[in-house]
Amino acid sequence: MAANKPTPKAVLQRLRHGLLTQEASPQYDREAIIRFGAFVGSTIECYEKLPRAMDHARNLINSSAAGGPAIASGTVILADEMGRCKGRFSRSWHAPLGGVWGCMVFANTLLPEWRNFISLTAGVACCEVVREICGAMSYIRWVNDVLVGGQKLAGFLVETYTDPVHGEEFALVGFGINVNNTSFPPEIAGTATSLYQILGVEINLAEFTTSFLARLAFNFGILYHAEARKLKEEEFSGQQGRHLLLDRWLNLSDTLNKRVIYGFDVVTAPAYQAEVIGLDSSGGLILRLPNGSTKTEYGGEIRYLE
Repeated sequence: MAANKPTPKAVLQRLRHGLLTQEASPQYDREAIIRFGAFVGSTIECYEKLPRAMDHARNLINSSAAGGPAIASGTVILADEMGRCKGRFSRSWHAPLGGVWGCMVFANTLLPEWRNFISLTAGVACCEVVREICGAMSYIRWVNDVLVGGQKLAGFLVETYTDPVHGEEFALVGFGINVNNTSFPPEIAGTATSLYQILGVEINLAEFTTSFLARLAFNFGILYHAEARKLKEEEFSGQQGRHLLLDRWLNLSDTLNKRVIYGFDVVTAPAYQAEVIGLDSSGGLILRLPNGSTKTEYGGEIRYLE
């Protein structure tokens, strides 16, 4: 990646000249979205190998808080491969050469009621890029797993971190996307896939990463633009008054009407079975239980039963 890496300029160009031409909705103020989202990828650090990108991000935040070089909001950390990366609940994430591994770190200035959308935003950005490459074969499983043919292509992990000196809160958006890698550990070999396995051809990693970051910038631009409009008591919503990001997520997800197993950690501690009947206004999963009652979950994860 060091010889053929995405650059902040390339990301902004893709956002400004390539991506927004595809967005025809009159609700989108293009210049405002660019302005609000351009912080994503403002700095891009590329490494041949890291133990874990989120640990590196925390080190950068701590160093900055202690008087070192300031960390730019929107900094993206990429590694060709990672040795000790982890997903939810400290599950190992296989990150060999060929994938897109890393995290984006930003000063989290969003109001509390908007922060649930951060997880949705990451999944939407990835799924949109994958659909550009292989059509309507990819879907989002709540909250933000990207699946193709029922197999997991990408996953995201959002964590908050507060610097120990000034108390500034940051959000770390970790991502793992299987692009050209083809081997997986035995425990996930039957449930994971990559773009190479789907298409049979290698993808240019720098081009893919640039497109992903541009999509991430676009969707974060919507998130911040929507908040700014809301604070001014101006209308900025999608169908039936929903948040525009929720609209975009619903258009890409196959989770509605699925029978699922839900659990905070569904792999080791599945809690109950239910049917997904919708999402609430902040992205919470509305589930119908076997006894007919409903419950809304804002954390945890699901696996499909069918």
